Amino acid sequence: MPEWLIERGIGETRAILVERGEIVEARVILAGQIAAGTILKAQLKTVGRNAIAFAEGVEYLLPKGAQGITQGAALTIEVTREAIGTEDWKRPLARVAESAFSPAPLLDGDVIDSYSNAFDEADWLDLIEEARSGIVSFPGGELRIVVTPAMTLIDVDGALPPNELAVAGARASAQAIRRHGIGGSIGIDLPTDGGKASRHAAAEALDAFLPQPFERTAVNGFGFVQIVRPRRHASLLELALDRPAFEARVLLRSASRMTGRIDLVAHPSVIAAVTPEWIDQLAKQIGGTVTLHADPSLGIAGGHANRV
Repeated sequence: MPEWLIERGIGETRAILVERGEIVEARVILAGQIAAGTILKAQLKTVGRNAIAFAEGVEYLLPKGAQGITQGAALTIEVTREAIGTEDWKRPLARVAESAFSPAPLLDGDVIDSYSNAFDEADWLDLIEEARSGIVSFPGGELRIVVTPAMTLIDVDGALPPNELAVAGARASAQAIRRHGIGGSIGIDLPTDGGKASRHAAAEALDAFLPQPFERTAVNGFGFVQIVRPRRHASLLELALDRPAFEARVLLRSASRMTGRIDLVAHPSVIAAVTPEWIDQLAKQIGGTVTLHADPSLGIAGGHANRV
């Protein structure tokens, strides 16, 4: 049976759903993030269909309004979409809730020890490389995934015959969408031989490997299909768009496996993203002092930790 494993790290909490030793779904919740599912005490700032509520220093948009509640009144809301860093001009979403304040329900899984290798054994580092590069390999081809303001686009390419590649690419796309937590509008460009049978087979592969709920169009004659999924949080690829902070958290995770005094060496932008609070947490975890060394000759993903 698949099981969720949870790793509480510095600057983020990581969760993976593992099946047959592989990650089938992953989630990263940034420190300080008010997660989807959290129920908050709030105050209604404006009324109407797109009402605004204020809670925990954040304005939430209520797309369905707050019927029967007057402006300025207290209410409870449930967060339905978290704040997404790549779209900071958009308010997070919420809806009126009847229950009392409660934190977001945690994934039903085992919180593992910080020195456990369970994440790495399930190829967590490969997942991180997919998120930073947007390239996902599969037998016979690869996906190139690009995040745009309008939608996440997936291009399928490879050496298989077009009809085989379309089905294999659709399957790989569905798995990558789930694995990286991609929501909202998604466009997939599949190879096509122009035949209805291969387009239908590709659509069936999407339906078989992508869990509900989602809606999709048919695969058109150009091999393009659009999928719409609920979007409750940023995908791993969206988190990776903030490269300095993303790479800083990757570096801190690696360093947290060490003990004693260490020196963090990374690109200046990555070093600048490391907060004093993160350094304090790391020092306590490793039982030693932490120094920082900015090296402009390193690539942004080239950071490493050295024992001193």
